[in-house]
Formats: sequence, structure tokens, C-alpha cells
Amino acid sequence: MSSTTSTTSASGKKTIFAAFLATETNTYAAAPTGWGCFEEYGIHRGDASTRDPLGIGGSMVELRRLLGAEGHELIESLSAFAQPLGRTVRAVYERLRDDILADLRASGPVDGVILILHGAMVADGYDDCEGDLIARVREIVGPAVPIGVELDLHCHYTALMQRSADVIIAYKEYPHIDATPRLQELLRIVLDASAGRVKPTAAMFDCKMVGLWHTTREPMAGFVRRMQAVEQQPGVLSVSLGHGFPWGDVPESGARLWVVTDNDAALAASLAEQLGREFWALREQTATPMLEIDAALDRAAQVVGGPVVIADIADNAGGGAMSDSSFILQALLARQVSDAAIGAFWDLGGIQLCRDAGVGARIALRLGGKCGPASGTPVDLDVTVMVMLDHHEQIGLNSNDEIAPLGPSVWVRTSGGLDIVLVSVRSQTFSPTVFTGLGMDLSAKRVIVVKSTQHFHAQFAPLAKEILYVTTPGAIDMDFARLPYRVRDLDYWPRVADPHGFATQDGANA
Repeated sequence: MSSTTSTTSASGKKTIFAAFLATETNTYAAAPTGWGCFEEYGIHRGDASTRDPLGIGGSMVELRRLLGAEGHELIESLSAFAQPLGRTVRAVYERLRDDILADLRASGPVDGVILILHGAMVADGYDDCEGDLIARVREIVGPAVPIGVELDLHCHYTALMQRSADVIIAYKEYPHIDATPRLQELLRIVLDASAGRVKPTAAMFDCKMVGLWHTTREPMAGFVRRMQAVEQQPGVLSVSLGHGFPWGDVPESGARLWVVTDNDAALAASLAEQLGREFWALREQTATPMLEIDAALDRAAQVVGGPVVIADIADNAGGGAMSDSSFILQALLARQVSDAAIGAFWDLGGIQLCRDAGVGARIALRLGGKCGPASGTPVDLDVTVMVMLDHHEQIGLNSNDEIAPLGPSVWVRTSGGLDIVLVSVRSQTFSPTVFTGLGMDLSAKRVIVVKSTQHFHAQFAPLAKEILYVTTPGAIDMDFARLPYRVRDLDYWPRVADPHGFATQDGANA
């Protein structure tokens, strides 16, 4: 392990090294995450903040702003993101990792490191890409330089991550609308640790739970407030609940809660267990209400006074699905629903056929069902090409200042009046701009179907009369008790009623 010399000048100026590498791996997905998956979002080597400030460079823009305001310096390394899919190709991960490490070595002594990662990236030969990267960064900077890591809340929080980093902070909200505040908190702790004002000390409680927990409703909204209240206690620096990514079959997965204190291991451990038990106690109250397709469409037909937003939760590209399943589309067609919109389908061939035909053309289009059994069967449609864009995009998850690319895209209308959006960059639907950016008017729609699990909620909730979550036989199985794990142990709720043995413990202590 090589040690570094502090760069802090007499004026207190510090040099912070930062990198961004993120993808979420669905180990059940058939298609791997390769170079193309990263390249369609851009692989930026030290210049994401200037070349893509509204995209994946947004975090670097914020770090540069915060550090500059205090007279500090940012060394910006690689920024790369890929939409979730299967395991990352080994050579791709190793090259991106090694580029970050090479930049760090070339930068000379630094006062701190910020790594913006996902936490559920898996590659061929690496079940814990983030832990591997953080450990290698630690080897370079030595024990005295603080390493701070920001994670998506759908992370696998591992022992290697914990012992290699000084402080790890995960988002608290699902949908993830708080990435920037969490980054701000992380940087503050790293700067304070570098100055010797704090000594981050972490402890983790394994909740032994697998699931999805929306923070847009109670009791999870209240639990977020509870974590924030604990963060106000003396000596507590941060509280995080990593929900885990259910479709990542790796040894250290599932929900885990960790607390970071200022040099108080006992307090960290005590609070982590206390909060972890509180979260466990909410398990029966936090399930997402999910409907079958027909039940959801029956309910939507009864709603008066505004559109019903239906989430096609199993075909979410953000969870590693292909975003081309046809199950809900077939149901809409069978019911002859006309005042509806659905999107976004990932269908490169369909887009090319529409582009060749041109706006206004009426063509036969085979849509969806192309990527395997989880995609359903193809649907043959008679459609009119309404609008085409060479460079479509949607407003991103966090704000109007964040843009997510959709590539060449098409809006088609079936002969029955159903509007469908096709995109060439596989992405979940965050924003109504998936539809309105193509000129579609959503105000008169009775039903809007979005291929997303929860991230749509932040921007669709204001226009929705009601939101319904629909299960289909898609790639993201929501029956957490039956997930076909082969690597992680099966001692978790809801597969096991009491994996902690709390009932036995409580009985013994009664």
C-alpha cells in the first residue's frame, strides 16, 4: 500500500479526486452489459462536466461548484454509465476501472477521493465491482486519505466496501430524487475527515429482507424521516438504508442499514441495529399494491376526471428488462382502448421501418416480443407514423436540468387510435416528455402506460388521477420469495418468516 502526502496548502486548499462509474446488474438478464451500453450514454475521461453537464456529468458539475466555492480543487476522472442489463463484460469493467486507477496514480497526492457508484454492478469474475474498485483505490492512496462513496439505494452493501471506504452514503428516496443532497453530504464529511475534524466510523445491520420499498407512501416516507432525525443526534454523521437489488444474485445482497458516526463504533452499531429492527417491523405494511393487467384496466375505466398512470413494472429497463414486452399492449388492443398512450418500447427495427416510410405513412408494424419469453409475443399492427425525431430525450429523474437521451424515436398511432412511443436508447420512462417531446397531448388520455417500476412517480404523479402498479410475466419478477437464487443464501424474508430468529429471542427475553 502506497501512502500519499497531503496537498493541503497553507491557505487550506484541498485537492479532491472524483470518478463516476455506474450500472445496475440484473444477473438473470440474458444480454450482457458491453461497450455499446456505456457508449450510448458517453464515456467521458475527465471532461463530463463540460461535455455533458446535463447528463452523466451533472455530479461532476456539482462537485466542482461546491469545491470551488470553498477554494478547493477537483480532479475529474472518468464518468461512465450504462442502462441496467446482464453481467458486465469482464474486459469492459477492468478497462473502465483501470482508467480510473491510472488517473488517480497520475494525479499525485490528493486530500480525498469521491467515488459515485451504483453499488449493484456485477461483472464476469466480479460479484462486487464497487468493492473491488474501492479496495484498489485504497491501495493507491493509503490509509490516511479519506474515501467517500455515494451509492444508489438499490445497492449491495458489502464488507469489502465498508472496510475500504471511510464513508458510504446511499440515496434515501425511491424514486431517487435526492442524489444531489446526498452527494453534498458526502463531500462535507470527506472534507471534514481530511481536515481532521471527524473520523467516520461505520456499522451495518443486515435486515435479511428482499423487496422493493417505495418512499412515496407511508410507512416508508416516515421511515426516511426517522433516519433523517437520527442524523441530527450528536456524533451521527449519516444513516443509510440500502434496499438492495433483488435481481442481482450475489452473496451480499438484500436490505442493509448502516450508520456512520464520528469515531464511535458502539453508537454506530447500536443505532444500526435499532433502526434495522424498526425497518423489519414495517415489513408487512410496506408491500407495493400490485394488480393483474385486467384488474388494472377495469379500475382505470372507473376513474373519472384525469388520466390513470399504469406502471408496467416488470418491463423496466432500469431494472435490466428489455423494455419491449407486449402483455399490456395486447390487453389494450383487445379492449379497443383508444384514448391511451404507452411507452417507451425499445425497438430498433421498428424505428428504422418508420423512418424509411416517413411521417404520415401507414405501415404494417410488428412491435415488441423480440428479446425472449419475458417480452411476450410480437404484435402485428396497422399504424400511422405520426412524428419522428433524430435526437429525442426526456427530462431526467432529478430536475429539469437533467436530460436522459432516447436517441432516434418515433410516435405511431394504431388504426384504433392507440398512441405508442418507440425509442432507440433503451431507457425507463422518467418523464411525460417521453410522450410530449414528440408532440403528443397527454391531457385527453384516459390511460398512460409507462415502462417503469417507480422512477416515473416523481414527474407523473402531478398529472395522474390515480397510479396503478401492474404485474406481468416480464423480466423483473416481483415474487421475491421465489427468486431463483443460486449464489446468495435463502435465509431471507419473505422466503423465510423469521430469518433473524427474533420471535425466539423475544420469547426468551419475555
